[in-house]
Amino acid sequence: MKALKVSIVVPVYNAGEYIELCAPSLTGQSLGQDEYEIIYVDDGSTDDSLERLERLAARHPNVRVQTQQNSGWPGKPRNVGIEMARGEYVQLVDQDDVLAPEALERLYAMASRNGSDIVLGKMAGTMVGPSNIFKRNRERCTVADAPLIETLTAHRLFRRQFLVENDIRFPEGYWRMEDLLFMVRAYPLAKTVSVLADYPCYFWNRREDGGNNSGAAFDLADHYRRLRLIIQALKDSTEPGELQDRLLRRLYRVETMVRVGEPFITDAEDELRRESYELSRGVARECFPPGVREGMPAVQKLRATLLEDGEPEGLLELARRVRQVKAHLDVADIGWREDGALSMKVRFTLRRPSGAPLAVLEKDGELILDPDFTDGVPGVRTLPIADVLSYAYGELLVHDRARNIWWFPEGDLVPRLEAMGDGLSQVVVDGQAVLDPRTLAGGEPLQPGSYDVWLGAQALGVGRRPRLNPADAQQRTPMGSTALGDTGRTVSAGWSGPGKQLRLVVKEPAPAPAPPPRPTGARRVYRAALRLLPKRSRKAVRKLAASVARRVRG
Repeated sequence: MKALKVSIVVPVYNAGEYIELCAPSLTGQSLGQDEYEIIYVDDGSTDDSLERLERLAARHPNVRVQTQQNSGWPGKPRNVGIEMARGEYVQLVDQDDVLAPEALERLYAMASRNGSDIVLGKMAGTMVGPSNIFKRNRERCTVADAPLIETLTAHRLFRRQFLVENDIRFPEGYWRMEDLLFMVRAYPLAKTVSVLADYPCYFWNRREDGGNNSGAAFDLADHYRRLRLIIQALKDSTEPGELQDRLLRRLYRVETMVRVGEPFITDAEDELRRESYELSRGVARECFPPGVREGMPAVQKLRATLLEDGEPEGLLELARRVRQVKAHLDVADIGWREDGALSMKVRFTLRRPSGAPLAVLEKDGELILDPDFTDGVPGVRTLPIADVLSYAYGELLVHDRARNIWWFPEGDLVPRLEAMGDGLSQVVVDGQAVLDPRTLAGGEPLQPGSYDVWLGAQALGVGRRPRLNPADAQQRTPMGSTALGDTGRTVSAGWSGPGKQLRLVVKEPAPAPAPPPRPTGARRVYRAALRLLPKRSRKAVRKLAASVARRVRG
């Protein structure tokens, strides 16, 4: 039997019609059908899912169906599918998601030429925001030299032997955040990870019936118990030190502090806020080495310090103040270049409600957060900022509105510290930005449609994603349109939408006007006869014919 390149593993539970909605994207892959298989593992469905799967398998020889008693979560059916897999690589897909037509062919090609343990394919859809791990293709990287830890979903291509040799499995039974546990075990052990960013491989869309979201009751205490296991798994996979601290920082910043920061803490009821604080504080104090907190940017470090020091009111007040911080954009010198790219100068800063910048102050040879921002926060203490530009960044984002795909233009904005006087400085992220519609879609020209332009940026640990919309209305000048390379399309740029943000609109060329229809029947005879008459008589005949036609119609 010919060796298979890829096995797609799909856990199924009461999927209903979504089986048929997802299946064509799996059975219709550009990879030869004798080169891959699709393994559906039915987790004891109580609807007609199993019958649907069996009908599908009867039509497609590369579809296999396995059934088992209900386990309560996707972990066990995924493990069963991986054990059954005959492919060199395993691609995990959920029952209501879609693979792009060339996904397996492209993913496997990248994996094969690099000997990859894991390949991350670009994700798109209504449940996916922009992730700069998919800014550019990466043939070979590891968790030590790429921000892989920022994406922890398991909808990836894995070398099956890598999973088996390292006993990387999903937890079985009811286990929220099972993807996180799986990925924090896998990433540190992977010798080669590849990133396919120039082709959207996996479409993760919100279901109309809300079926993507679990209906199981949420137990907050159990959630933090599982988080402790995830943190410990990451520790077990890495040695203490700078790399481990950096990886753990994601679990502290996102999973641990999400319920002691805005907007959760400012919106939650008092009882839920107190419970979340106590559980978060226990994890923060007991699970993270000091280097994790110390390496955070200024505002995040302050939040972590208030949490560990036991200052719930301070956390609440800090969240209120951070929530009021807004992005301020300056966009200048925007226009089309001769080569067909759109160029502009972009400057990003953070401002407080008063209009004053979110600043830092030099005091006794150290930089600290501006006391005008922190004074009055219960429990606040002066914390030196080791690296004022740590984790600061800025990048333009282009959103394909119809296809829900995010693209990243070439180049980044650069963070820097700008003096303001009296010892105060602010972090500025700025630079020359270029949007080239000829290459923006993964090296290809943009397809017809509308594309909104946003800015993703962070400074001092405060992240914002504003619409690219200049604060100065005088800058909103018409930009016109230009040819989109040799595609025949045109692309225009203007300020549009609810926030009057920058939007690109790509259009196909207008079709050439159709030639007038050739006359037929009596009309042809009339015209031929008219041409035989002297020119001076034709006008009178036309007038008479028009009069007769009006009488007939009347």
